[in-house]
Amino acid sequence: MDNKRMISARALAGCLTLAVTADAGGFAAGVAAGWNVGPGLDASGTFADFTRDVPLSARLTVGYHGVEAGDPYAARRVFINDNTNGDPRKSATAWLFRFDLMFPAFRLGGQQVHAFAGPRHARHSANFDYVGGNESFDVTSNPWGLGVGAESRFAMGDATSFFAQAGFDWYAKAKLAGHDTAYLPSGDHVNPRDGYGWSDADGAIGQPRWEIVAMMGIGFRL
Repeated sequence: MDNKRMISARALAGCLTLAVTADAGGFAAGVAAGWNVGPGLDASGTFADFTRDVPLSARLTVGYHGVEAGDPYAARRVFINDNTNGDPRKSATAWLFRFDLMFPAFRLGGQQVHAFAGPRHARHSANFDYVGGNESFDVTSNPWGLGVGAESRFAMGDATSFFAQAGFDWYAKAKLAGHDTAYLPSGDHVNPRDGYGWSDADGAIGQPRWEIVAMMGIGFRL
């Protein structure tokens, strides 16, 4: 057998191995509602039991959640000016991205409980609008973090299940940017207002930091 045929045979064997592994583990999708930095919805995809000797599963989750925006008066002082006119309106949302490795940890009342852990990323945006004050601006942050938790599933049908999960997510300090100003944890601020720093901006804005997670949803084995 020449080198090209040998390489092709090895590549085909590798593809067949991957296909068998994927089929043996299986894929699942899920949708959930609950609390994570605020109320919202999650969608997830799971590659179950993808390792040969250790029962590990990998899950990617994307969520869209409402968030407490923060203090509109403090935000205005830190990012814009000291004006107090206008009736403040505020809103905030966050896209949340979570990757977890899951494994069976223990049984509770005869039900298997899985533990999970992995990195986190949030894309947070808060809007402050001062009606009658002729000012409106956004403050954004994109922190990275880590999370841990536990999940239990209850069969509903041949390919569907109900699941409940609880956990804790931590996000590192991140840049807060709004209007033409940015505050960084390192102190290398961009166009900061006199007398203000990152801790002032963090106190004014409700960005993700230490978060409790409580979600419930439906899973579908594909």
